Amino acid sequence: MAYSTILYEVDDRVARITINRPNRMNALNLKFEAEVSDALAAADRDPEVRVVVVTGAGDRAFSSGFDLQDEVATGEVRQGIDDWRRRLNYDKNFFYSLWNFSKPTIAMINGYCLAGAVDLAQMCDIRYCSEDATFCLTESRFAAGFLTLPSMSWIIGQRCRELIYTGDVFDAQEAYRLGFVSRVFAKDRLEKEVTRIAKRMSRVALPALMWNKKALNNTLAAAGFDPALRYSEEACLLIDTSKSEFDYFRELARSDVKAALKWRDAIFEPFESEWSSFASRKASANAKKGAN
Repeated sequence: MAYSTILYEVDDRVARITINRPNRMNALNLKFEAEVSDALAAADRDPEVRVVVVTGAGDRAFSSGFDLQDEVATGEVRQGIDDWRRRLNYDKNFFYSLWNFSKPTIAMINGYCLAGAVDLAQMCDIRYCSEDATFCLTESRFAAGFLTLPSMSWIIGQRCRELIYTGDVFDAQEAYRLGFVSRVFAKDRLEKEVTRIAKRMSRVALPALMWNKKALNNTLAAAGFDPALRYSEEACLLIDTSKSEFDYFRELARSDVKAALKWRDAIFEPFESEWSSFASRKASANAKKGAN
């Protein structure tokens, strides 16, 4: 399969999947999901691959999340609950493919990691980020569901509630303090240090890597992770198909994403803290760049 949204390469037991849409802030779309699924299948079959690293092209963003212009570009219209269910099920199965992948996965987060990119990162086994990384569950601020919500509660516990309920931006040091990322590296050291860890990890016997991952995943499965994820999908369906004042945001975003983000930001601006206001403006500015 020829790839247009990702780069896939294997070097010394480590496969790298790079989101390759830097002119769109590495925004995700349906084609990206299909290509990553294919690359993961190739890595799964390849006995030389022991670890997979997922990252974004360039130094501005890991990913700005799902492409708000993609529906317009592809002509996809979700008018009824069945349309929404089909799309959510497709997205859930994609994220689940990372979770169920038989070998360890690492998210190497450089720059912005917003909305659906947070879903992507937290379904990987381990997350490392650069010191300038910025995270945000922006779905909360335009009345969209958070498909892999149970993952965050398992990773950082009940501290996730504030982030999910507010849609606040948080930086690399806060992500580390919360336990969302395992380590923070200087921007110019991120790739070298993560590669070193991945290569060290890849020296472990493949059966040990695969069965230890399966045992860890089954621990969460026994605690109810799978039904929790299914319930999260239903919650997303209800959120995405419910009427609210943010219906205007969705309609406006179809024709003018920048105007939609400006309208949304104005709602929250009076109540932002000094940090959240600054960080939210930066995140919105970069989301707008991805909408160009």
